Amino acid sequence: MQQLSTGSFFGQHYQKTRLGEITLTDTEYLHDKVDWHYHEQPYFTYLLAGKLFEANKRDSYQLTPGCLLFHNWQDAHYNEKPPGFARGFHVELNPEWFEKFSIKAQSLEGSMHLKHPLARQLMNRVFLETKTGDAYTELNIESHLLDIFSTIGPVGSSKRHRPSWTDSLLEIITESAVDELSLTRIAGQLGIHPTHLSRAFSQYFGCNLGSYVRSRKLNQAFALILGTKGSMTEIAYQCGFYDQSHFTANFKRIYGMTPAKLSRQIREC
Repeated sequence: MQQLSTGSFFGQHYQKTRLGEITLTDTEYLHDKVDWHYHEQPYFTYLLAGKLFEANKRDSYQLTPGCLLFHNWQDAHYNEKPPGFARGFHVELNPEWFEKFSIKAQSLEGSMHLKHPLARQLMNRVFLETKTGDAYTELNIESHLLDIFSTIGPVGSSKRHRPSWTDSLLEIITESAVDELSLTRIAGQLGIHPTHLSRAFSQYFGCNLGSYVRSRKLNQAFALILGTKGSMTEIAYQCGFYDQSHFTANFKRIYGMTPAKLSRQIREC
């Protein structure tokens, strides 16, 4: 079985950045199928555009834009790409990085599909740092990566057990229109008190319910900007914002630039 060295992925590399113990690679996938292989270092895969199927010995994933995976170095897998353009962003971390921040990498076995919208939002910011880098880029990227690991669970410890109703809650958030999402309505569907829902959500997800839902919308918008040619107005409505100005204000507050500026920067890369 083939082992890929640091910075090696199947496809055409748009950009490769090395920052100490971190290697970041922006890649267009060119192969219809990639046979079983594994990587020298633990790494994140963040799908920017297109579709990708990935399978390991335990799980399989149908990846669409915005999907984020973490792979430990012993995780063997294969990939299949449907016809069409596909682009991924990879962040590799060598063992010294984990030691520096006292993260127990051995507890992060196999592959993980990271669905927390704050984790995906943070990876968007890591990606942007590679395109608009300055003297603080490495500091910002390391900070964002540590925050991503905190969404997996407390750094260096196991993930906190969540009650079963949180799975139903996430389904409600995913399947409901934006104007249907309120504390009282969701709490009623779950059969719990709104105050308990609010407090418990922050306890188990590390943010309040409103921030979680807003992050989901902005992540969807970020993926659409990278992968489609739709207008900013179309993207705003598709992601559930009231209008383009509301969308632009929320987007700029998180990413420090307007959606239109992001679109221009990505086209120039």
